[in-house]
Amino acid sequence: MIQPADAPPETLTGYLAADGFLAPLLEELGPGVDVHDRLVLASGPARPAAWAQNIWHDVERIPIASIKDGARALKARQRNWGLWPLAHFRRAQLIQDLLPHVGIKPLVFPAPVPVAPFGSWTLAEPGLLLASPRCSSPFRHGEARFVEDRQAPPNRAYLKLWEALTVARRYPGPGDRCLDLGASPGGWTWVLQQLGADVLSIDKAPLDPAIAALPRVTQRQQSAFALKPEEIGPIDFLCSDVICYPARLLRLVETWLASGLVRNFICTIKFQAETDHETARAFAAIPGSRVLHLFHNKHELTWMKLED
Repeated sequence: MIQPADAPPETLTGYLAADGFLAPLLEELGPGVDVHDRLVLASGPARPAAWAQNIWHDVERIPIASIKDGARALKARQRNWGLWPLAHFRRAQLIQDLLPHVGIKPLVFPAPVPVAPFGSWTLAEPGLLLASPRCSSPFRHGEARFVEDRQAPPNRAYLKLWEALTVARRYPGPGDRCLDLGASPGGWTWVLQQLGADVLSIDKAPLDPAIAALPRVTQRQQSAFALKPEEIGPIDFLCSDVICYPARLLRLVETWLASGLVRNFICTIKFQAETDHETARAFAAIPGSRVLHLFHNKHELTWMKLED
């Protein structure tokens, strides 16, 4: 798949697998791909790939004569570049060192997504760059990092919701009514409450006492699957981090979709030993949906459906 510099041009796409989840990405993409550690190259335009942490669009094969020539070629295409090291590490780093420095600071939530495009590149051979000036993620290599709060949240699950809201560019706020399913111990409830929303937290297990005591938080100890939408009423954000099989979550979501009471959905699709690609595709097929593997996800995907 990494063709020599004199090969005829063809559309090439790169898929950077989420760390530890190369297997589900390969299952998604199917045969005919070229695997280089976490970077998977495939002919043709980008295809749906939820398990790709970052997608390199329209990868260019750029012959270079020297380190300086490589840096010039990249700078001619755009300013911001992230090196994904595959081979020839010293030579690749020398090229990167000649590019404009881009400081990568953790985001202070809530913060806007970076708007300047961030390209990705690698050195396939000493005289051949593979470079994509346009990637799917606004973050270098798809790594959304935040200044963490290590005191208030009761667990680290809050980082998933921080990332989802940041990527969605949509935040609940004062006056919004949020439903947090599978809330215990309360990481997502804490995020929503801190943004000023009113939160109804649902879980058989109790919230952390400090979270339950926050203003605008109402706790119900019951199963998320026993809720009837008509008994809850209109919801601005339905958020779910419920531990259940994907097919069961899909049925729950379909119930709430049919009710017409929810404006925005953000749900974690959690997988057991096997990745249920069929159900993930069913989520992706819901009009207006997006399914992706967040940097802070584990063996799970995030499904989002946002009001236009």
